[in-house]
Amino acid sequence: MSETASKAEQADAVRTSMYRVVIRASIETVWSELIRTDRPLPFFFGGQYDTPGLKTGAPFAMRSPDGKFTMAMGEVIEFDPPRRYAHTFRFTTSEDPASIVRYQLKEVDGGTEFTLINEHPAGDPVSKSEKQMAQGAKFISENLKSVVETGKATFGGQALLFMFSLMAPMTPKTARSENWPLDRAPKG
Repeated sequence: MSETASKAEQADAVRTSMYRVVIRASIETVWSELIRTDRPLPFFFGGQYDTPGLKTGAPFAMRSPDGKFTMAMGEVIEFDPPRRYAHTFRFTTSEDPASIVRYQLKEVDGGTEFTLINEHPAGDPVSKSEKQMAQGAKFISENLKSVVETGKATFGGQALLFMFSLMAPMTPKTARSENWPLDRAPKG
């Protein structure tokens, strides 16, 4: 293999992290909760979807419950109910390149296997966004499980959401929603 081909392959490479959990509920119930757009979602750090509709090609923003701040933006790149959903993802407070987030649901004995996969452009060093998303995958998976099975986030999830509400006034001005119209969503 030539050195040029090797560098080209490296440029196309991605780093992947994955988190998997079994949720004691039907695949339809898990899917329905994952794609809710009518209220803030505790497993998505209290964010609420702002989107013209979750479908392939649609932009979305994850906004604070009051709509004043935008935490992340993306574009739906795959939407196959109730099994697969994928989108680009970029934090509004970071200049890091967009990543891809994939959610896969599979019926298993005892419920639904939920898998969250983060794909990041390979680079050195690891980006701040990649580190945050690796930590966030566990939070999202465990709190989605808890919300579906019990109707509320885990105790730790509730505590974190409470802390976020206290810190809301300190959110960077760059994350104000007027700075992040849907047409700024990173394309797939």
